[in-house]
Amino acid sequence: MNVIVQDSGFREDDWQRGFAAPGAAGPGQGVEISSADEALLAGLVGAPAVRIRFASFADGRGFSLARRLRRIGYAGRLRAAGHVLADQYAMARRAGFDEVEIDAALAERQPEAHWRARANWREHDYRSRP
Repeated sequence: MNVIVQDSGFREDDWQRGFAAPGAAGPGQGVEISSADEALLAGLVGAPAVRIRFASFADGRGFSLARRLRRIGYAGRLRAAGHVLADQYAMARRAGFDEVEIDAALAERQPEAHWRARANWREHDYRSRP
């Protein structure tokens, strides 16, 4: 069972409509892309939810995709999924993600307190310095 991380801590997944590949998603269904799928962004603007899958915690392309997707007008639910670490939570939120989906094994290794310690993602942002 996967765990959803939000600013308030761990939550159960309340997205009930599932995720499908671009072009295969039905009405109201979310779309899942990988961090390498930059060419698909324009077609995602109307999706109710987008899940960007991270293959590795060292691959930052998913953060760039989230930022680009928000800049082109995406206003739906944006979820990072896969290999995202607690230390990356603030960066994920600043990039435009609403939440992070992690597996139970990662939630055990990095418990809720680790993620909540980074929930102040608006503070200590180098871009907000005078």
